[in-house]
Amino acid sequence: MLFFENVLLALSGLMANKMRALLTMLGIIIGIGSVIAIVTVGNSLTNSITSSMESMGANNVTVGLQQKSTETETTESGMTFRGPGRQKQPTESDYFTDDMLDELKTKFSDEVKDFSIETSLGSGQVTDGELYANVSVTGVNDGYFTANELTILQGNTLSEKALEGGKGVALVSDKFVNNLYNGDNAAAIGQTVEVDIGSNFYDFTIVGIYEYDDSASGFSSTSEEDISTTMYVPIKNVQKRLHSTAGYQQFTVVVNTGTDSEAFMTAMESFFDKYYRNNEDFEVSAFSMESMISSMTDMLSTVSIAISFIAGISLLVGGIGVMNIMLVSISERTKEIGTRKALGAANSSIRLQFIVEAMVICLIGGIIGILVGVIGGAVAANALGYSASPSVLSIVVSLVFSLTIGVFFGYYPANKAAKMNPIDALRYE
Repeated sequence: MLFFENVLLALSGLMANKMRALLTMLGIIIGIGSVIAIVTVGNSLTNSITSSMESMGANNVTVGLQQKSTETETTESGMTFRGPGRQKQPTESDYFTDDMLDELKTKFSDEVKDFSIETSLGSGQVTDGELYANVSVTGVNDGYFTANELTILQGNTLSEKALEGGKGVALVSDKFVNNLYNGDNAAAIGQTVEVDIGSNFYDFTIVGIYEYDDSASGFSSTSEEDISTTMYVPIKNVQKRLHSTAGYQQFTVVVNTGTDSEAFMTAMESFFDKYYRNNEDFEVSAFSMESMISSMTDMLSTVSIAISFIAGISLLVGGIGVMNIMLVSISERTKEIGTRKALGAANSSIRLQFIVEAMVICLIGGIIGILVGVIGGAVAANALGYSASPSVLSIVVSLVFSLTIGVFFGYYPANKAAKMNPIDALRYE
């Protein structure tokens, strides 16, 4: 019961000196508010990046050829390093083949959903009089559309028949249509366009139009007319034009939900070891965005913690301010302390009274700081274009920490009050 009486007494004291109480709490409010706001913005940024990468297939695994380390170099200190040696380009004998992929899919049928394969024909331009559109012609297989979501605005995606037969058909962006057909999607469907790539001309018939994703391209100072978009064509068509049908330098495995990407990558590298064990120049390397997300999340968390620690220094300043005000309050209420002790109040009761008062000051300051931090963090996150994600853990920890500050910095003044001589206290002027 005494505890709650002390809480009510502390509240009445704060109400009697509102401005002084607010100034006392200011350090606590700023410290906790800053920490909550920083953590909120950090979480919002992390969640946004994670969500964006996951939508791009974060757990998909990209497999490619990597040159083996063949040369060694010894430093003056005696340390030996292995280097890649002279850079080499893989030949068709080094490529991944369809038979390899078929065997891989059979062996890992529970993990592999599909394969996404793409090959570049090159970058060029399509012209029609004064009108032009810059494009990057990329050959893809049907698995590419499983790994990458495209919004079709008009027509159809590349059909299985077109992909298998290597037909000269193309899927172009709405930006392409805006530049060449004034945005008339219907007029573009069925048109045959000629792409100039390094003085080589290739004809493709437009069968579909997809929506260009500005967010995926990042910031660009290129004008709408000069922007280069991807023209998707059957990969077998590109291979025929490049006179290369032996296989692929790289491919992406679209994995099934629930697959452990790290374990799957290790198993897959072991699977290809039998094909590349005797290859003197190249070996197989695999990576996924999941590991990149994990590294990025750890980095952002470390930065947030470091900045929060710096912001938390103001909590120490706030705690010193609480101690200072408590000392002043004890000096002002010396006669009150003397009267209570003369009436038989124990030292522990006096000590508890002022510790509770310091805790109440810090608790109220902490609650206000949390509100300021959540609101400030939400405003900052929205201003940066992210949805606010306040951390419940950081809010709870901040609340507990504010109470701890109250006990820590309130104990010395409270103990000083408890040890006062009642006679000296009653005679205090």
